[in-house]
Amino acid sequence: MTSAVSLAGSGAAVQRGFEELGTPLHAVTFVVVDLETTGGSPATCAITEVGAVKYRGGACLGELHTLVNPGAAVPPLITVLTGITEAMLIPAPPIDEVLPALLEFLGPSATTVLGGHNVRFDVSFLDAALTARGYPRLAHRRVDTAALARRLVRDEVPNLRLATLARHLRVPTEPVHRALPDARATLEVLHALLERAGRLGVLGLDDLLELPRMRAHPSAGKLALTARLPRRPGVYLFRDRAGRVLYVGKATNLRTRVRSYFSGDTRRKVPQLLRETEAIDHRVCAHPLEAAVRELRLIRELQPRFNRRLKTWRSYAYVRLTLPERFPRLSVVRSAPPDAGLHLGPLPSVAAAQLLRDAVEAALPLRRCRRRIGLRAGLDGPPCLAAQLHVAACPCSGVTPASEYAAIVARATRALTGEGALLLAPLERRLAALVDAERFEEAATTRDQLAAVAGALERQRLVDGLRQAGRLVVDGPDGRVEIVDGRVVLPDDAPTWRGLDGRAVPARDEVDELLEVARWLRRGAASLRVVTVTGTLASPRVRLPRYAPRRRDLPDR
Repeated sequence: MTSAVSLAGSGAAVQRGFEELGTPLHAVTFVVVDLETTGGSPATCAITEVGAVKYRGGACLGELHTLVNPGAAVPPLITVLTGITEAMLIPAPPIDEVLPALLEFLGPSATTVLGGHNVRFDVSFLDAALTARGYPRLAHRRVDTAALARRLVRDEVPNLRLATLARHLRVPTEPVHRALPDARATLEVLHALLERAGRLGVLGLDDLLELPRMRAHPSAGKLALTARLPRRPGVYLFRDRAGRVLYVGKATNLRTRVRSYFSGDTRRKVPQLLRETEAIDHRVCAHPLEAAVRELRLIRELQPRFNRRLKTWRSYAYVRLTLPERFPRLSVVRSAPPDAGLHLGPLPSVAAAQLLRDAVEAALPLRRCRRRIGLRAGLDGPPCLAAQLHVAACPCSGVTPASEYAAIVARATRALTGEGALLLAPLERRLAALVDAERFEEAATTRDQLAAVAGALERQRLVDGLRQAGRLVVDGPDGRVEIVDGRVVLPDDAPTWRGLDGRAVPARDEVDELLEVARWLRRGAASLRVVTVTGTLASPRVRLPRYAPRRRDLPDR
C-alpha cells in the first residue's frame, strides 16, 4: 500500500462525544477529506487518490494520503488536470484496502466532523464505495467550506473555487488538484472562515452547522447579538433602540432558539421584529417549566406588541349557567364573577364558547329565550320558538313545570362539574342516528359539538385537579418545583405570596399558566416524585374521549 500516514499529538486526551451540539469549536475534531477521481459520477467513475487531514484546537493531529488503483483507465483529461498517470496507480492498493484505514482515521461520527470543499462530491464517492462493499454510509456531521464561503465572503470573491478562496484568504498552501495538498488548503481555508464566523457569534458546533442557512437573512448582521446566549432553558426578550420590549419568548436552548429567527422562522412578522431589534436580553431558568411560566407572566406584565399571546387571552370567554335566575339558562360572557352562576372556562374565544353552549343545549333541553322572569311573575306568555320546535324546555310559559325544569338544571350542573357523560352520551346517540339517516352535514355539526364538549371538560378537569392539590412540591429530573393553587413559585416571588385567590373559576389571565403546569405534571407523571401535597392530587380514572374536528371524511349529500 503506497500510503503515508502520519499522526501528531498522539498523547492528546481522547475526545468525548458531542453531548450537545454546542460543543465549542476549539474542542471539535475536524477531518478534512479530498479525493481525486476518474470522473464526476460515483456510479461510473472511481477514486484515484485520497487525502485527509485531522485537526483540533489549532493543532494538526495527523494526515492520511494514498493513491488508489481504480481498476480502470484514467482519462487523459484527468491526467492533464491532476498529473496522476496510470503508471502511478498500477502499484497502488485498491479501494477495498484503503477504506478500513480511512474509516479508522475518520473516527466515529459522534466525535468527528467531516469537512471538505464541495464535500457532497467527495462523500458521494465514499458512500458509493462503502455501500458496494457492505459498509454503512458515512454518518458524520459535515462542514462544507464552499457553503460557508458563500455566506461569509461571497461579495468579496469572483467565484468560490478552492484556489480563489485560498488566494483571497492568504492561506499558505496552494491547491494543485492533488488530494493531500488540497485537503491541507481546505483545512486552512476552513480555519480562516471560522475566524470570520466568530465575528457573528459562531462559537459552537451548532452555530457552525446552522450558519450556511443564516447568512442569507437580511438581518444576519445582528447575529452578533446572540453571542452571549447560553445553551440552557430560559426566556429571551427582544428590545428596540429605546429599550422597549418588542417580544418575549421561551426556549429549552436559548442560543439555538434565538438564532433560528435568522434562518428557518417564516412567520410574517419576524423580519419586521428583527429590523427593530437592537438588543436581546435573556434570563436562564432552572427548567423548561420555569421558562414557560416566566414567559406568560412577562407577556402579561410588559405587553410586547409582537406577542400574539398578548391578544389571545383578552379574547377568552366563558359559558355561564345563570343559576341565580328563576329558570337558569346558558349564556356566553367575558367575565366570571363568583356570584353570577356556574361557569365553564375560560375558553379560547367567544366562538369556542358559543359552540360549547350550542353543544350543551343540543344535549340538554335548557331554555334558550333571554327573558328575565321574576319570582312572582306569571308564567302565561307564549312559548319561545325553540320550545315550539321541541328542542328546548319552556318553563317561561308554564308548558314545562318548574320542578321538571329544576331537574334539567340539576342534570346540567352535574354535567358541567364532572359528569361529562351526561352531555356526551346524548350527542353520541344523535350522531349515530344522523349517520344512519345519511344526514351527513348535520352529523358533522354534531361531531364538532362532541369535540367542543370533550375538549372543554378535559380542560376544566385539568385546571380543577391542579387547584385542588393546594400546595404541591415535586422533585423531577430538573430539580424541585413548588406549586401553590396551580401557580409555580419562582425564586424571586415574594415570601408572603399565597398563589391565586382561590376562586372556583380562573380569570382569563390565569388559565394559561394553570394549563401549562397541569400539562407539565401529566407529561412528567412517570418521572416526578411528590414531596408535599396539602390538598388532593389525583388523576381521573378514565379520560374523556377525543373527537376529531370537522374533516371531509363524512360523505357528501
